[in-house]
Amino acid sequence: MAVRIRLKRIGRTHRPFYRICVMDSRVHREGKAIEEIGWYDTSVPDKSKRVNVQLDRVDYWVSVGASLSDRVANLVKKVKTNKWTKGGAPAPAQAPKIPEPPAEEAAATEAPAESAEAAPAESEG
Repeated sequence: MAVRIRLKRIGRTHRPFYRICVMDSRVHREGKAIEEIGWYDTSVPDKSKRVNVQLDRVDYWVSVGASLSDRVANLVKKVKTNKWTKGGAPAPAQAPKIPEPPAEEAAATEAPAESAEAAPAESEG
């Protein structure tokens, strides 16, 4: 039996709440879990309080061969290291770029010089 530690979605529409469960990998997302070892609430403003997981149970299940889903692996790593991103201020706005003059104006300023040089060559020949 392939055992995975993954999220099980519960909650209402547009307000998800997840349980961190040990499940057989062949069971659908909301199926029967072997063991529930925590929860993840996305609506909590403080990111460090969004996750509650029993790390000793995670370590036990990993030691007997269970694998972590990508999302659960990220959550467990953040809980163990206590590194949560801060919702700080956005980056400062950059000054707008000054547009370069259109190519037509640049060609118009160069054209008289070229025609003045080309005109004597035509009259001589």
